[in-house]
Amino acid sequence: MNAECPVCGQATEIEVGFYYGTSYVSYVLTVLISALSLIVWWLTIGLSTDDHRFFYWVGFNAVLLILLQPWLMRLSRSLWISWFVRYDPHWSEHQPEDVSERQNSEHSANW
Repeated sequence: MNAECPVCGQATEIEVGFYYGTSYVSYVLTVLISALSLIVWWLTIGLSTDDHRFFYWVGFNAVLLILLQPWLMRLSRSLWISWFVRYDPHWSEHQPEDVSERQNSEHSANW
């Protein structure tokens, strides 16, 4: 991930451990996707443990979530930073907030 946005210059690593909260966002997204895939599977194929259709859905859902993982990671990071950094419609006229006092490059990779 870039240290700052290549377009506007906004720092993306605002502080050490800033993106730990994205795990909660990613969890909610995966639960929603799993619920949606379960509903679609149930309406199209049906659910039954007798002929293992439910277990086929579990396998399908696992593969689906693994394939969507890069997209989910980026989406959850984008949502997380959007809750803490306000969008400036006139970003080309203003400099982003200086967050250098909250960054510690010595500890940035210690997780």
